[in-house]
Amino acid sequence: MPNANIYFQQREPSPLRQLWLHVNSNPFAVAAFYILAIALLVMLFSPWLTPYSPDAQFADAILQPPSWDDAGEIRYLFGTDDLGRDILSRIIAGSVYSLGYPLIAVLVAAVIGISIGAWAGMSRGVQSSTLNHLLDVILSIPSLLLALVIIAMLGPSLVNVMFAITLVLIPQFIHVVHNAIYDERYKEYVTASRLNGVTRWYMLTRVIFPNITSVLVMQTSFALSTAILDIAALGFLGLGVQAPAPEWGTMLARSLDQVYVSPWMMVLPGLALFLTILSINVLGDSIRAAIAERVRNS
Repeated sequence: MPNANIYFQQREPSPLRQLWLHVNSNPFAVAAFYILAIALLVMLFSPWLTPYSPDAQFADAILQPPSWDDAGEIRYLFGTDDLGRDILSRIIAGSVYSLGYPLIAVLVAAVIGISIGAWAGMSRGVQSSTLNHLLDVILSIPSLLLALVIIAMLGPSLVNVMFAITLVLIPQFIHVVHNAIYDERYKEYVTASRLNGVTRWYMLTRVIFPNITSVLVMQTSFALSTAILDIAALGFLGLGVQAPAPEWGTMLARSLDQVYVSPWMMVLPGLALFLTILSINVLGDSIRAAIAERVRNS
Protein backbone atom coordinates (compact mmCIF):
# COMPACT_ATOMS: atom_id res chain seq x y z
CA MET A 1 0.00 0.00 0.00
CA PRO A 2 1.55 3.34 -1.03
CA ASN A 3 2.30 5.82 1.71
CA ALA A 4 -0.16 8.72 1.68
CA ASN A 5 1.30 12.16 2.30
CA ILE A 6 -1.08 13.82 4.79
CA TYR A 7 0.91 17.05 5.01
CA PHE A 8 0.27 19.94 2.62
CA GLN A 9 3.42 21.12 0.91
CA GLN A 10 3.36 24.22 -1.23
CA ARG A 11 6.04 24.19 -3.89
CA GLU A 12 7.23 27.58 -5.04
CA PRO A 13 8.29 27.73 -8.67
CA SER A 14 11.94 28.43 -9.40
CA PRO A 15 12.99 31.97 -10.41
CA LEU A 16 13.24 30.97 -14.07
CA ARG A 17 9.84 29.30 -13.88
CA GLN A 18 8.33 32.43 -12.34
CA LEU A 19 9.91 34.49 -15.09
CA TRP A 20 8.46 32.26 -17.79
CA LEU A 21 5.00 32.27 -16.18
CA HIS A 22 5.00 36.07 -16.15
CA VAL A 23 6.16 36.30 -19.77
CA ASN A 24 3.71 33.59 -20.83
CA SER A 25 0.80 35.60 -19.43
CA ASN A 26 1.50 38.38 -21.95
CA PRO A 27 0.64 37.31 -25.54
CA PHE A 28 2.75 40.11 -27.03
CA ALA A 29 5.78 38.96 -25.03
CA VAL A 30 5.20 35.34 -26.14
CA ALA A 31 5.02 36.44 -29.78
CA ALA A 32 8.18 38.52 -29.32
CA PHE A 33 9.93 35.53 -27.72
CA TYR A 34 9.15 33.23 -30.65
CA ILE A 35 10.05 35.87 -33.26
CA LEU A 36 13.39 36.51 -31.60
CA ALA A 37 14.03 32.78 -31.15
CA ILE A 38 13.33 32.17 -34.85
CA ALA A 39 15.61 35.09 -35.79
CA LEU A 40 18.43 33.67 -33.66
CA LEU A 41 18.01 30.19 -35.13
CA VAL A 42 17.99 31.63 -38.65
CA MET A 43 21.15 33.57 -37.85
CA LEU A 44 22.95 30.52 -36.41
CA PHE A 45 22.00 28.17 -39.24
CA SER A 46 22.01 30.74 -42.07
CA PRO A 47 24.69 28.92 -44.16
CA TRP A 48 22.38 25.88 -44.36
CA LEU A 49 19.05 27.72 -44.67
CA THR A 50 19.77 29.96 -47.65
CA PRO A 51 18.23 28.50 -50.83
CA TYR A 52 20.98 30.09 -52.96
CA SER A 53 24.24 31.88 -52.39
CA PRO A 54 23.48 35.48 -51.32
CA ASP A 55 25.77 36.75 -54.10
CA ALA A 56 24.53 34.40 -56.84
CA GLN A 57 23.04 36.32 -59.79
CA PHE A 58 20.29 34.89 -62.00
CA ALA A 59 20.25 36.77 -65.30
CA ASP A 60 16.88 35.28 -66.28
CA ALA A 61 15.14 36.51 -63.09
CA ILE A 62 16.07 40.16 -62.62
CA LEU A 63 13.53 42.06 -60.46
CA GLN A 64 11.43 38.93 -60.09
CA PRO A 65 8.35 39.67 -57.88
CA PRO A 66 7.72 37.61 -54.72
CA SER A 67 6.01 34.26 -55.07
CA TRP A 68 2.63 35.58 -53.85
CA ASP A 69 2.51 37.98 -56.81
CA ASP A 70 0.84 36.79 -60.01
CA ALA A 71 4.13 37.16 -61.89
CA GLY A 72 6.20 35.56 -59.14
CA GLU A 73 7.79 32.14 -58.99
CA ILE A 74 7.92 29.75 -56.03
CA ARG A 75 11.67 29.17 -56.44
CA TYR A 76 12.24 32.85 -55.55
CA LEU A 77 10.01 33.10 -52.49
CA PHE A 78 10.76 36.78 -51.73
CA GLY A 79 11.66 37.71 -55.32
CA THR A 80 14.98 38.99 -56.63
CA ASP A 81 16.75 42.36 -56.75
CA ASP A 82 18.01 44.43 -59.67
CA LEU A 83 21.03 42.11 -60.10
CA GLY A 84 18.97 38.91 -60.01
CA ARG A 85 20.01 37.92 -56.46
CA ASP A 86 17.55 35.99 -54.31
CA ILE A 87 16.21 38.35 -51.60
CA LEU A 88 15.27 35.56 -49.19
CA SER A 89 18.85 34.24 -49.27
CA ARG A 90 20.22 37.74 -48.72
CA ILE A 91 17.90 38.43 -45.78
CA ILE A 92 18.82 35.13 -44.12
CA ALA A 93 22.54 35.69 -44.69
CA GLY A 94 22.20 39.33 -43.62
CA SER A 95 20.94 38.28 -40.19
CA VAL A 96 24.56 37.53 -39.30
CA TYR A 97 25.52 41.16 -39.96
CA SER A 98 22.33 42.75 -38.60
CA LEU A 99 21.79 40.54 -35.53
CA GLY A 100 24.91 38.46 -34.88
CA TYR A 101 27.48 41.24 -34.90
CA PRO A 102 25.31 43.57 -32.75
CA LEU A 103 25.00 40.73 -30.22
CA ILE A 104 28.79 40.41 -30.06
CA ALA A 105 29.21 44.18 -29.68
CA VAL A 106 26.63 44.32 -26.87
CA LEU A 107 28.19 41.38 -25.00
CA VAL A 108 31.67 42.94 -25.13
CA ALA A 109 30.32 46.36 -24.13
CA ALA A 110 28.28 44.82 -21.30
CA VAL A 111 31.27 42.96 -19.82
CA ILE A 112 33.50 46.05 -19.92
CA GLY A 113 30.81 48.55 -18.96
CA ILE A 114 29.33 46.54 -16.09
CA SER A 115 32.80 45.91 -14.65
CA ILE A 116 33.78 49.58 -14.73
CA GLY A 117 30.34 50.70 -13.58
CA ALA A 118 30.42 48.31 -10.62
CA TRP A 119 33.86 49.57 -9.61
CA ALA A 120 32.68 53.19 -9.90
CA GLY A 121 29.45 52.50 -8.04
CA MET A 122 31.27 50.92 -5.10
CA SER A 123 33.89 53.68 -4.91
CA ARG A 124 33.46 57.06 -3.28
CA GLY A 125 34.80 60.58 -3.56
CA VAL A 126 36.60 62.16 -6.51
CA GLN A 127 36.88 59.00 -8.62
CA SER A 128 33.14 58.31 -8.68
CA SER A 129 32.18 61.97 -9.11
CA THR A 130 34.68 62.58 -11.95
CA LEU A 131 33.59 59.48 -13.86
CA ASN A 132 29.92 60.38 -13.45
CA HIS A 133 30.40 63.91 -14.84
CA LEU A 134 32.53 62.60 -17.72
CA LEU A 135 29.83 60.08 -18.64
CA ASP A 136 27.18 62.81 -18.57
CA VAL A 137 29.16 64.70 -21.22
CA ILE A 138 29.68 61.61 -23.42
CA LEU A 139 26.05 60.49 -23.16
CA SER A 140 24.83 63.94 -24.21
CA ILE A 141 26.08 63.05 -27.72
CA PRO A 142 23.70 60.76 -29.69
CA SER A 143 25.10 57.28 -30.16
CA LEU A 144 24.79 57.36 -33.96
CA LEU A 145 26.57 60.71 -34.17
CA LEU A 146 29.40 59.43 -31.98
CA ALA A 147 29.67 56.30 -34.13
CA LEU A 148 29.77 58.48 -37.27
CA VAL A 149 32.67 60.48 -35.84
CA ILE A 150 34.61 57.29 -35.05
CA ILE A 151 33.90 55.80 -38.49
CA ALA A 152 34.95 59.08 -40.15
CA MET A 153 38.32 58.84 -38.42
CA LEU A 154 38.90 55.10 -38.94
CA GLY A 155 37.18 54.54 -42.30
CA PRO A 156 34.20 52.37 -43.29
CA SER A 157 34.62 48.65 -42.67
CA LEU A 158 33.01 45.91 -40.63
CA VAL A 159 35.82 45.85 -38.05
CA ASN A 160 35.67 49.62 -37.57
CA VAL A 161 31.88 49.53 -37.27
CA MET A 162 32.10 46.88 -34.55
CA PHE A 163 34.75 48.89 -32.72
CA ALA A 164 32.70 52.09 -32.98
CA ILE A 165 29.44 50.51 -31.80
CA THR A 166 31.16 48.77 -28.88
CA LEU A 167 32.91 51.99 -27.89
CA VAL A 168 29.63 53.89 -28.02
CA LEU A 169 27.75 51.35 -25.86
CA ILE A 170 30.35 51.03 -23.08
CA PRO A 171 29.60 54.46 -21.48
CA GLN A 172 25.88 53.64 -21.43
CA PHE A 173 26.48 50.47 -19.41
CA ILE A 174 28.89 52.26 -17.09
CA HIS A 175 26.41 55.06 -16.43
CA VAL A 176 23.42 52.78 -15.81
CA VAL A 177 25.29 50.34 -13.54
CA HIS A 178 26.98 53.16 -11.62
CA ASN A 179 23.67 54.91 -10.92
CA ALA A 180 21.87 51.66 -10.04
CA ILE A 181 24.54 50.59 -7.54
CA TYR A 182 24.76 54.10 -6.10
CA ASP A 183 20.99 54.10 -5.50
CA GLU A 184 21.11 50.71 -3.77
CA ARG A 185 24.27 51.29 -1.75
CA TYR A 186 22.63 53.23 1.08
CA LYS A 187 19.47 51.16 1.46
CA GLU A 188 18.74 49.30 4.67
CA TYR A 189 19.52 45.78 3.47
CA VAL A 190 22.95 46.91 2.21
CA THR A 191 23.65 48.65 5.51
CA ALA A 192 22.66 45.49 7.38
CA SER A 193 25.04 43.41 5.23
CA ARG A 194 27.82 45.91 5.84
CA LEU A 195 27.25 45.69 9.60
CA ASN A 196 27.51 41.89 9.34
CA GLY A 197 31.06 42.36 8.07
CA VAL A 198 30.69 40.97 4.53
CA THR A 199 33.38 41.72 1.97
CA ARG A 200 32.90 44.24 -0.82
CA TRP A 201 32.90 41.45 -3.42
CA TYR A 202 30.20 39.52 -1.55
CA MET A 203 28.13 42.69 -1.11
CA LEU A 204 28.40 43.51 -4.81
CA THR A 205 27.68 40.03 -6.24
CA ARG A 206 25.30 38.55 -3.64
CA VAL A 207 23.56 41.59 -2.16
CA ILE A 208 23.39 44.44 -4.70
CA PHE A 209 23.51 42.78 -8.13
CA PRO A 210 20.39 40.58 -7.63
CA ASN A 211 18.42 43.78 -6.96
CA ILE A 212 19.55 45.61 -10.10
CA THR A 213 18.94 42.72 -12.51
CA SER A 214 15.89 44.42 -14.00
CA VAL A 215 18.00 47.51 -14.77
CA LEU A 216 20.65 45.37 -16.48
CA VAL A 217 18.04 43.52 -18.56
CA MET A 218 16.45 46.77 -19.70
CA GLN A 219 19.81 48.31 -20.57
CA THR A 220 20.92 45.20 -22.47
CA SER A 221 17.74 45.11 -24.56
CA PHE A 222 18.02 48.84 -25.23
CA ALA A 223 21.69 48.50 -26.18
CA LEU A 224 20.96 45.59 -28.54
CA SER A 225 18.21 47.48 -30.36
CA THR A 226 20.48 50.56 -30.52
CA ALA A 227 23.35 48.49 -31.95
CA ILE A 228 21.10 46.95 -34.62
CA LEU A 229 19.74 50.36 -35.60
CA ASP A 230 23.17 52.01 -35.66
CA ILE A 231 24.72 49.26 -37.81
CA ALA A 232 21.76 49.44 -40.19
CA ALA A 233 21.96 53.25 -40.30
CA LEU A 234 25.70 53.19 -41.00
CA GLY A 235 25.15 50.61 -43.73
CA PHE A 236 22.35 52.74 -45.20
CA LEU A 237 24.69 55.75 -45.31
CA GLY A 238 27.45 53.71 -46.95
CA LEU A 239 29.75 54.01 -43.92
CA GLY A 240 29.15 50.59 -42.41
CA VAL A 241 29.17 47.09 -43.88
CA GLN A 242 30.15 47.47 -47.51
CA ALA A 243 28.44 45.94 -50.53
CA PRO A 244 27.99 43.22 -51.70
CA ALA A 245 27.56 42.02 -48.08
CA PRO A 246 23.82 41.38 -47.51
CA GLU A 247 23.43 43.64 -44.46
CA TRP A 248 19.84 44.85 -44.06
CA GLY A 249 20.73 48.57 -43.95
CA THR A 250 22.85 48.21 -47.08
CA MET A 251 19.98 46.40 -48.79
CA LEU A 252 17.64 49.26 -47.89
CA ALA A 253 20.04 51.81 -49.36
CA ARG A 254 20.35 49.86 -52.61
CA SER A 255 16.56 49.52 -52.94
CA LEU A 256 15.98 53.29 -53.00
CA ASP A 257 16.47 53.51 -56.78
CA GLN A 258 13.91 50.76 -57.44
CA VAL A 259 11.38 51.59 -54.72
CA TYR A 260 8.59 52.39 -57.22
CA VAL A 261 9.46 49.57 -59.61
CA SER A 262 10.08 46.81 -57.04
CA PRO A 263 8.91 47.90 -53.57
CA TRP A 264 9.51 44.42 -52.14
CA MET A 265 13.26 45.15 -52.22
CA MET A 266 12.74 47.78 -49.50
CA VAL A 267 9.74 46.38 -47.64
CA LEU A 268 11.14 42.91 -46.88
CA PRO A 269 14.52 43.91 -45.32
CA GLY A 270 12.79 46.78 -43.53
CA LEU A 271 10.18 44.39 -42.13
CA ALA A 272 12.91 42.02 -40.90
CA LEU A 273 14.65 44.94 -39.18
CA PHE A 274 11.40 46.21 -37.66
CA LEU A 275 10.27 42.83 -36.30
CA THR A 276 13.69 42.08 -34.80
CA ILE A 277 13.95 45.39 -32.94
CA LEU A 278 10.30 45.29 -31.84
CA SER A 279 10.61 41.76 -30.44
CA ILE A 280 13.79 42.67 -28.52
CA ASN A 281 12.16 45.71 -26.92
CA VAL A 282 8.88 43.95 -26.05
CA LEU A 283 10.60 40.88 -24.61
CA GLY A 284 13.14 42.97 -22.69
CA ASP A 285 10.41 45.10 -21.14
CA SER A 286 8.39 42.01 -20.16
CA ILE A 287 11.43 40.35 -18.52
CA ARG A 288 12.24 43.57 -16.66
CA ALA A 289 8.67 43.78 -15.35
CA ALA A 290 8.76 40.12 -14.27
CA ILE A 291 12.04 40.57 -12.37
CA ALA A 292 10.81 43.78 -10.73
CA GLU A 293 7.58 42.05 -9.62
CA ARG A 294 9.54 39.13 -8.15
CA VAL A 295 11.79 41.53 -6.22
CA ARG A 296 8.77 43.38 -4.84
CA ASN A 297 7.08 40.16 -3.72
CA SER A 298 10.19 38.65 -2.13
